[in-house]
Amino acid sequence: MSKVLVPLANGFEEIEAVSIIDVLRRAEIEVLVASLSEEMLVKGANNIVIQADLHVKDVNADMIDMVVLPGGWDGTYALADDENVQRILREMDAKGKNIGAICAAPFALNKAGVLKEKYTCYPSVEEQIRQEGYMGDKAMVVEDQNVMTSRGPGTALCFGLKIVKKLKGEETYNALKAGLLATYCE
Repeated sequence: MSKVLVPLANGFEEIEAVSIIDVLRRAEIEVLVASLSEEMLVKGANNIVIQADLHVKDVNADMIDMVVLPGGWDGTYALADDENVQRILREMDAKGKNIGAICAAPFALNKAGVLKEKYTCYPSVEEQIRQEGYMGDKAMVVEDQNVMTSRGPGTALCFGLKIVKKLKGEETYNALKAGLLATYCE
């Protein structure tokens, strides 16, 4: 069974985090929700609290198949500044393992030096990353090598489905997409 790490920091974007966790679990992918702090209850940008399964400091790249970062500016800055998240991102990239980020979170990938040439993010965040390679609204999800990025809350289901497609294949992707009525996803 594939295992995906979703690290949460206070200020994370709830729609993105919950959509990703939910879609992956529907596909029978094990999702590890990790807190950056010692506190296991993590408060999102809109005051929704999620309980983490473990601490991010206790995770390494050998334990997981993919790491996916939700956005939200406060959460993103915390992910970018957290030495454990940055370590995991670099370890994952060095091993060629899958990395994902949505909304503002490609900022944290860029800080770790793992963001590839082509990417997308929430509009205006590219100004704090780089203009070169920014795909804007050309696609809801952009893949470049082992890195997958997406735009924001409205693309979160499609992002989760693309992760399912990568980890579980076309058949599971199509069945889940139909069941979620997400036929608008590419």
